[in-house]
Amino acid sequence: MPMQTLQITIFLAVTGLIGYLTYVKCRAAKHEEGDSVRAENKEVFLAGGGLTWIFVAGSITLTNLSTDQLVGMNGNQMLLLAWWELAAVVGLIILAKVFLPIYYQYQCTTTTELLERRYNNHHIRALIGVLFLLGNVFIFLPSVLYTGSLFMQTMFGVDLSLIVIAIAFAVVGAGYAVLGGLRAVAISDTYSGVLLLTLAVLVVILSLRAIDFDLSGIPAERLTLIGGDDDPIPWHTLLTGMIFIQIFYWSTNQTITQRAMASPTLKEGQKGVLVAAVIRLVIVPPIIVLPGIVSYKLYGDIGDAAYGRIVGDVLPLWLSGMFAAALAAAVLTTFNSILNSSSALYVCDIHEKYFSKNPNVSRLNGYVTAAFVLISLALVPVYATADSIINLIQQLYGLLSMPILSCFIVGLMFKNVDYRAAIFAVVLGVALYGFLSFYKPAPIDLHYIHLMFITLWSCVGGALLFNRLVFGNRAEFSWAASAA
Repeated sequence: MPMQTLQITIFLAVTGLIGYLTYVKCRAAKHEEGDSVRAENKEVFLAGGGLTWIFVAGSITLTNLSTDQLVGMNGNQMLLLAWWELAAVVGLIILAKVFLPIYYQYQCTTTTELLERRYNNHHIRALIGVLFLLGNVFIFLPSVLYTGSLFMQTMFGVDLSLIVIAIAFAVVGAGYAVLGGLRAVAISDTYSGVLLLTLAVLVVILSLRAIDFDLSGIPAERLTLIGGDDDPIPWHTLLTGMIFIQIFYWSTNQTITQRAMASPTLKEGQKGVLVAAVIRLVIVPPIIVLPGIVSYKLYGDIGDAAYGRIVGDVLPLWLSGMFAAALAAAVLTTFNSILNSSSALYVCDIHEKYFSKNPNVSRLNGYVTAAFVLISLALVPVYATADSIINLIQQLYGLLSMPILSCFIVGLMFKNVDYRAAIFAVVLGVALYGFLSFYKPAPIDLHYIHLMFITLWSCVGGALLFNRLVFGNRAEFSWAASAA
């Protein structure tokens, strides 16, 4: 059935209220002054260094927690997927205690700027920036649009195609990213996050109540945290690649770290990150697995349609409209967060280095954002064919994540390493992971998380060996924090 008048009214009212409160907060904020390109970059991409810990925590939480998490993880309909969130707590602690002090020490606008400083060359910064862009534009942006559109279509039975709903999300999300920059993105994240987390917890309670809190009849393999070899997360992957996936995502990924780098002080940024870690430990795991498990008992194995269906069934009419607004806001904020960070990578790492040192940042941001939106919309139909969106995303991103992380590990831990050795390691890593993961028949019968672990340390070893044999340099241990 189509969305009823009450739902539409509440949906529009809540969405409009979030937009209005964001506008008021942005207008009252103190803006970064200065005519230099760096000052303009800081205002557009780092909110003028004005994010307090509340907005850092809120923005980090909602940037990650969107329909690709709620729909994708609940779509597996098993408890095991909670490990992604539990392991993320470790990744956030490492960001706060290890990486963030270094970013502040080097006064970075992008995470890749740190690589330029450590390798003393801008080409390595540009290469890693391009790899981040490829992941954002071809993997994360279209997956967010797809899962958000699928949720709306499934929950309310909207008689619109996925691509039409995706276009609506893309246009509004791009508006936030272009007109308000990171400040508007982070503020709207926080307001939306409070609403979304509250309603998501309510969905968990009402879902369990729908089955009288009785999980009997659900297969044991869907209720265990110890994954077997054929499960999405085998237990032994927690000992190899899982932690490095989390370090990459939370500590080097521009979309996440950008928020933590936008505080007035390091201490303020660290406080926000640690609060985000507490939220991820206590609140997030139940909301991304329990509704899916309950939906298995109620409807059977229905995959990525599980979350939208159970939310539509357990929430009363007026709350479903509010929840739709919260989910729409989550889609928008995740989408515009990735857009903003992608634009930052292009403007700071590529355009200013190779095309123009003094561009009109605001105008260039608009053009780049429009291009990224068009590409991501074109890929939405491709993601609609995936069996499990969350597993597809993780496996695809292995092509880029471990080669990128190897550059950070080598750059942060050693000096006297030629940037070309790091570039060699990236090429080696992409080729190695692609061969091990996608070549059929598989040369090594291992889970892709294990393959990420193998790829990472092959890249680190390859960079150091190439540096020694080809360039004659002996790498010297020199932790970045002590050499800034």
